Amino acid sequence: MAKYPPAYPFLEPISPLRFARVGIDVLFETCRIPLPVPIGPMAQMGMSAPGTLAGTIAQETAEVLAGLCVTQLIRAGTPVCFGGICHAFDMRTTQMIFSGPEQGMMATATTEMGKHYGLPVYINVGLTDSKIVDAQAGLECAASLLAGALAGADIFGHMGICGVDQASSLEMLTFQDEAIGYVERMLRGFDLDDEHLALDLIDEVGPGGVFIDQPHTGRHFRKELWMPTLLDREYYAAWESAGRPTTAQRTRERMLDMLGSYQERPVEERASQDMAKVVQAAKRLQA
Repeated sequence: MAKYPPAYPFLEPISPLRFARVGIDVLFETCRIPLPVPIGPMAQMGMSAPGTLAGTIAQETAEVLAGLCVTQLIRAGTPVCFGGICHAFDMRTTQMIFSGPEQGMMATATTEMGKHYGLPVYINVGLTDSKIVDAQAGLECAASLLAGALAGADIFGHMGICGVDQASSLEMLTFQDEAIGYVERMLRGFDLDDEHLALDLIDEVGPGGVFIDQPHTGRHFRKELWMPTLLDREYYAAWESAGRPTTAQRTRERMLDMLGSYQERPVEERASQDMAKVVQAAKRLQA
């Protein structure tokens, strides 16, 4: 279990500057293995943290470091992850903000803090305050995800959530998968060796030539180009003849197609028996 953790005990301090007793109790069990512990307070700027980005990050850092001390006191050497999942509080709606521009900035700053302490970093980006797959979801998901990815974070949490933890959505998860692919392509960058600069080829083709029939193009375009599964790149006439499908419609169709083609893998008998024991133990505790 330590080598291939099936789960992790998420330690979430309660801002400002507290721990849930039950959360600490769980660590005494999971640290025996030990399972890795992400430490992630969800401080809200202006509500459970100061009304400034800098003050919120300072408090969040203190809470994470306190959690790090707790885990190491329980068992020295327990692997931990720096959780940069602070958010802002919307003074107009009294709702938490999952994906305003502040989210990308705080994610970037907390990533820098985690890396300063030499820790892997877990952040909340790629999310949206929208309830459906729409233009707002696209803007918020992509902008915040790109900020966190470029900062160098290691883990991006809670995909599939929409509307600020009020719901989860397979459609939103399908859409976010597309956004993740987009950002991953940007992170991969591009090569600058002689083969990729292709200066000899440019000279050979010359003014007014074309490159689509060149073997060099055939060798490279599949790696150089990211091919979307949901985003529209069709000619206008082709899009119109297909019924003018929206991104939301394409996302739902892809989700339904994946659900329809999914082949369930049977659980091994021993694993099934072990899970049954866990369920029975939980029922006895409830009784």
